[in-house]
Amino acid sequence: MASNAPVLLYDGVCGVCNSAVRTILRFDRRATLRFAALDSEFAHDIIARHPHLAGRDSVVFVGDPGGPTETVRTESAALLAVADYLGGYWRLALAARVIPGFLRDRLYAAFAKVRYHVGGQYDTCPIPSPEVRSRFVDATYG
Repeated sequence: MASNAPVLLYDGVCGVCNSAVRTILRFDRRATLRFAALDSEFAHDIIARHPHLAGRDSVVFVGDPGGPTETVRTESAALLAVADYLGGYWRLALAARVIPGFLRDRLYAAFAKVRYHVGGQYDTCPIPSPEVRSRFVDATYG
């Protein structure tokens, strides 16, 4: 897998986040999007390069990780980047771009506050299945 393939940083103990990752894995036709928990060493390296991410509890879409054109998108922009990446019918979600970013991010933040109540919380980040384990950065399982 290309080392510059995009990476999605997510809350590894969040039930909603883990469900979203499983959904993305199912619909990723290119099978190149990679994943890393927000508390992983990989994520800490990204945050060190983008200090404005420090202390954020948000999904982060990282384009060209470690490359000269590395970009990071957070909150609703990250979700829209995932929809754009997945393509197909998922691109219909891009219509949400007509909603001002600050408003989309307020909605994102409101849901993020209750996500553990909605989807539960794991004690530790679940171990991905062997079939997809290679798509997880810093996955030191087993």
